Amino acid sequence: MRPEGGCSPLRRRLSLLMLLIILIFPLFAGRVQSASTACAIHVDVEQKMLTLFCGSEIAARYPIATGARDTPTPLGVFRINRRFSGEMGGFGTCFLGLNVPWGDYGIHGTNRPESIGTNASHGCIRMRVADAEALYARVPNGTVVVIECGAYGELGGSLRTLKNGDRSSMVRAVQRKLRALGFYFGTPDGIFGAATQRAVDKARETFRLSANGLVDWALYQKLGLTLFE
Repeated sequence: MRPEGGCSPLRRRLSLLMLLIILIFPLFAGRVQSASTACAIHVDVEQKMLTLFCGSEIAARYPIATGARDTPTPLGVFRINRRFSGEMGGFGTCFLGLNVPWGDYGIHGTNRPESIGTNASHGCIRMRVADAEALYARVPNGTVVVIECGAYGELGGSLRTLKNGDRSSMVRAVQRKLRALGFYFGTPDGIFGAATQRAVDKARETFRLSANGLVDWALYQKLGLTLFE
């Protein structure tokens, strides 16, 4: 297992990933763009790079800043669902919102260009102002945004202990596993609330673990959510 906060440097799966995006894009975007010119965004949290694909070609690549250790950037497949433009102080001149169910996240400019290339935000994806404006002009609402950090999907590169009140991609990954095993019956939304707590408590009881109410290393193992190389 990797230390908390790190991202695995394992295999690059970009070509296969983007082929998948291109194939599924019409399902997300409807008639917003034709399949031949559809654009999609890939965000590599580990490499601090945003790549814009249009059709099957790389249209642009931009360096970015991502979430700090305690406020990580959400991982998964999302869509741009709202946009704002105009002078916004620390957010630059434009904002592309993402449909992350557990919080308000987006792609935007920054008045701190020195933060690009670092883990510095509250979870949003920061870009240089000119880069954010260029991206804003090219992608409509409905554009697919895939955010990854290493090879472990929503788990990123660490297994943090989770508790009631937490909100993250990791919570959603745990909810999906609990649902697959018959402990959780809600929608995996990344929010550790009452329903998730009941599922965690039931799973811990079933696996004969201590009744501490947490998603800890012992429960991760029982759920089959482990990191390995």
